[in-house]
Amino acid sequence: MGHVADPTTYRPQPGSIPDSPGVYKFRDDAKRVIYVGKAKSLRSRLNSYFADLSGLHPRTRQMVTTAASVEWTVVGTEVEALQLEYNWIKEFDPRFNVRYRDDKSYPVLAVTLNEEFPRLHVYRGARKKGVRYFGPYSHAWAIRETLDLLLRVFPARTCSAGVFRRHGQIGRPCLLGYIDKCSAPCVGRVSADEHRAIVEDFCDFLAGRTDAMVKRLEREMAAASEELEFERAARLRDDLGALRRAMEKQAVVFGDGTDADVVAFAHDELEAAVQVFHVRGGRVRGQRGWVIDKAEEMDVQALVDHFLTQFYGEESDRAGRDDVETGPVVPREVLVPELPADADAVAEWLSGLRGSRVRLRVAQRGDKKALAETVERNAKEAFTQHKLRRAGDLTARSAALQELQDYLALDSAPLRIECIDISHIQGSDVVASLVVFEDGLPRKSEYRKFALREAATEGDVASIAEVVRRRFYRYLKETAENAEEATETASETADEAVRPVRAGIDPETGRPRKFAYPPNLLVVDGAGPQATAAADVLAELGITDIAVVGLAKRLEEVWLPGEPDPMILPRTSDALYLLQRLRDEAHRFAIRYHREKRAKRMQTSELDSVPGLGQARRTALIKHFGSVKKLKQARVEEIEAVPGFGRRTAEAVVAALAGETGAAPRAVPGGDQGS
Repeated sequence: MGHVADPTTYRPQPGSIPDSPGVYKFRDDAKRVIYVGKAKSLRSRLNSYFADLSGLHPRTRQMVTTAASVEWTVVGTEVEALQLEYNWIKEFDPRFNVRYRDDKSYPVLAVTLNEEFPRLHVYRGARKKGVRYFGPYSHAWAIRETLDLLLRVFPARTCSAGVFRRHGQIGRPCLLGYIDKCSAPCVGRVSADEHRAIVEDFCDFLAGRTDAMVKRLEREMAAASEELEFERAARLRDDLGALRRAMEKQAVVFGDGTDADVVAFAHDELEAAVQVFHVRGGRVRGQRGWVIDKAEEMDVQALVDHFLTQFYGEESDRAGRDDVETGPVVPREVLVPELPADADAVAEWLSGLRGSRVRLRVAQRGDKKALAETVERNAKEAFTQHKLRRAGDLTARSAALQELQDYLALDSAPLRIECIDISHIQGSDVVASLVVFEDGLPRKSEYRKFALREAATEGDVASIAEVVRRRFYRYLKETAENAEEATETASETADEAVRPVRAGIDPETGRPRKFAYPPNLLVVDGAGPQATAAADVLAELGITDIAVVGLAKRLEEVWLPGEPDPMILPRTSDALYLLQRLRDEAHRFAIRYHREKRAKRMQTSELDSVPGLGQARRTALIKHFGSVKKLKQARVEEIEAVPGFGRRTAEAVVAALAGETGAAPRAVPGGDQGS
């Protein structure tokens, strides 16, 4: 489990921490650096870690209780702080800091300029000296598609060293050589210099110098046509078509040849998704993304600051500054959703990495704003997909159920889990949802909704108690009915075919009863008081084999009934993901029901002024006529025909809807009943 410290045992004397900018390190009891951070004021930042533990972000709390000491270094400027923080994170690789590594290892198009006959190929992994890289691309197939289009124009080698050697030995090129998608240097069809020239043209084209290449081919095509070399002209025409299709795959977003990276985020309390689109020469050349655990409580400004220093520092170190694409890793411009607090220092640091001025700004209008919105949509989509993948993956689901069993000390894995969520606006239209997950997946046919008493003004605790009581009272009732039916069936005559009774099945409909199956685990939205209220109701009803937990929204803490402190599940645990998804689904379902109920009430609100007309009769009217609009067109006699309505009430309704409290009601002349 490791060392768990009381932070007060190593808290520095408040007066000993300088009130100046600097970088700090937390170390564990083995002296390993576990977290590095920077601050404008070391004193206020470090003191915040030793405040009330329960108020800290869960991961921060975990970090300060794992640490055994803290130290700091004072610096002169914010740029120095950025550089020192980055250097220390790189040097110590602290477990509580985030590193923006390409964990999926995004594929790039590699050109091995360090070989006698350079090769074009899809590559993942560490960058090497003497190799030119283009990308990253989202998918390897995108590279292969681009390559396939361009090889007819730039027939460079794409084969491995072994294949190249073998065809050289047998004196025959491979299939690509025969279909003119390789210039076949393996058999000497072109010299090393001629082949290198082809490769350099390919690199120029991918690096954005496309116009010159297109113009050159157009000139060659015109010349071939004039010289009546129609076959060559047709081949050049097809080459031009291939180039244009390849260019279309990298859509032009800016006509002015912009070099920029566009960054966007989607995040919640515990995690953040980051997306970056790389625009070079006005075209989107690649994109990549990450989902990270937040090390501390971070808003968008802090996420931007954190990402820019870590990502560009890492990329510059790895690529050797001028090894990727047409030049430096850091583009001329970085577009972000919000400027970080130390924007000038970050821009100065990035300019140092690039070797020339870098603009850091928020896109305000036009094409750049439109692209920034696209990148943000991508980030949100990636975040949603990440959460769904975690919840939908079978291995993850099994692990989640096993982890829940272990963490909550249950007798068996909770194969059926139910979650209750309350929704209301300032105590009105109070509703609750009950959602069901079986084997870690939603069982939507078993979802239930509850309309609660308006008197549930005691808050969510009382509402949770009411829902638990109603749900499990029904469970006990249906269980008793099942037992009675089983007894009756068993007493039927022996020679009659006995239909087996299945627990929880309604014999009339053949469908499962609404509340017949109990959960192994009941999750309520809330903290200790809500969990305790639910457990107390179960105890009153004599139900002892259902575990209860509360899941608090803000910090995703798991509360057990009657416990003074929450249980903190590891942030990356599949168990926590499953609980979050369950709670989010219950919340979604409750909100939907709340909106439906409120909409119905709003529909009937125009009838509020009718004296003696209660909610039940208002609802009956809307149900009978279908909408307030149709009710407004109804005559007194038509309203009077609705069960429960007399002449006087019908007249009052017509008057209220006409907005004429003293006006004569619309009666039907001559007994005509209307339609």
